[in-house]
Amino acid sequence: MPSRLSALRFEADDPRLLDRFWTDLLGTENRAGLGFAIRFVPAPEPRAGRNQMHFDLTSNLRDQQETVSRALQLGARHLDVGQRPEEGHVVLADPEGNEFCVVEKGNRFLAGCGYLGALSSDGTRATGCFWSAALGWPLVWDRDEETAIQSPAGGSKISWGGPPLAAREGRTRLHLELTATGDRHAEVDRLLTLGATFLDLDDDGVLLADPDGNEFRLH
Repeated sequence: MPSRLSALRFEADDPRLLDRFWTDLLGTENRAGLGFAIRFVPAPEPRAGRNQMHFDLTSNLRDQQETVSRALQLGARHLDVGQRPEEGHVVLADPEGNEFCVVEKGNRFLAGCGYLGALSSDGTRATGCFWSAALGWPLVWDRDEETAIQSPAGGSKISWGGPPLAAREGRTRLHLELTATGDRHAEVDRLLTLGATFLDLDDDGVLLADPDGNEFRLH
């Protein structure tokens, strides 16, 4: 059986600070309704460059400017990543510089999603297809090398923007954590067959990489 997405591992210089920021911004109810935990852990090295993955907050439940104002009050700041005014979304950084977007109302891709609409990722179509098979989540978007998956139960999407991929600058701070629903050794073999790469084994599980080389962990 496919693995279950149990958590997003979020490395931080100050895990308590970021945990408090994101809990206050998302709200306890919205955070609990994601279908997976957000687990803040100490970062093993300083942050360098952009993350491979970031949050897209919708304006389906709150006004866009209300969310932006609330984020700024909690310690976020505006971030210029080359976005154009007509694109409609607002790019911010959390107190440790991790990027996230507040998407405009009426965005069709995030229609029907909750407050945390998507984990938007830098990645190829092959990686989107890998994660669809790994989690048993259907592809809900597959156009022009861009892909997205979503749990059959609904909730946040995970999307990949397709090539060209941004150059890596250090370690990305966001990693998916899976829980095997059956025998873990058999699940490792299945993930390797799907295109994962084995990296390491430690007391916290099996460390693997998806087809684009992004680390993830299987418990």
